[in-house]
Amino acid sequence: MSHHASAVPAARAAASSLSPLATPENSPNRMPWTLPETGLAVFHGHPDVPRLFHYFLPRLVAQGKPVLCLDGANRFDPLLIARFARERDVEAAVFNKRLRVARAFTCFQLTELLARTPRLLEKFSARVLIVTALPDLYFDEDVREREAAVSFRRALEALRVLRPFPLATAVFTDATSFETPRKSFFAQLLAQADQVSRFAVTDGDKLALVGEKAPRPMLRSSPL
Repeated sequence: MSHHASAVPAARAAASSLSPLATPENSPNRMPWTLPETGLAVFHGHPDVPRLFHYFLPRLVAQGKPVLCLDGANRFDPLLIARFARERDVEAAVFNKRLRVARAFTCFQLTELLARTPRLLEKFSARVLIVTALPDLYFDEDVREREAAVSFRRALEALRVLRPFPLATAVFTDATSFETPRKSFFAQLLAQADQVSRFAVTDGDKLALVGEKAPRPMLRSSPL
């Protein structure tokens, strides 16, 4: 398999059925289902996390923010996007215009896509980058641990390179569901993140976001 992948319009990405999920809950005691304006945010804690990113898209599209999705989990679902458009009486073409999807099927492909993101942004001026299955793909036992570790370090460095960009980066991972000696990859990702949020199931089978790490406030110099 080639270790090369490219961004394509959302409507051209292959669809996969999305089973019903718990209803998102936004209560005063929970974090809203929104992304930060900039920085690296990590979302985890539920087996469906790699596809829960869909529920963040309508707000982003309504705000006019182009979204680039690097889909390592192979969960992007155009049918769900079309449903969101119908529910909001918005042309599906509006969603499609503001979304680009690039799929990765191996950890090496995902690392390559992250390294190429600055060039992808030259062609598609995204304000939001969504990444799924990081570090999940790097847990693949068919890939030697040393090779996976080297590729993962490159992926983290690629994320650091994106920090100066006017870009919010959100990683949706199911890493906590894996039993693997490579769990340190997940710990390294959390250490680099500015914000970490965990999905939790509440009473009534609803999903809520619980904050585990908040962005540090910006230091401002006081006037002389």
